[in-house]
Amino acid sequence: MKNVEIKEVKLDKRALSTVPLYDESSDKAYWHSQSPQVRIDQIEILRQINYGDRANSRLQRILELAKCKWC
Repeated sequence: MKNVEIKEVKLDKRALSTVPLYDESSDKAYWHSQSPQVRIDQIEILRQINYGDRANSRLQRILELAKCKWC
């Protein structure tokens, strides 16, 4: 995965459109035409934009054992 600095990413907040959820658009066809690696790279950029510095921290893993009622 290529490492992209968030400072390099420009977001045009003036370009916004809303469509109904059931509306077929060319977005789906565009992303299906991209390679899986390109899609994952874009998801990572969005994750870093949304979570900022917290995006680099690891998720906490918790294991909890529970007794089942019928055992």
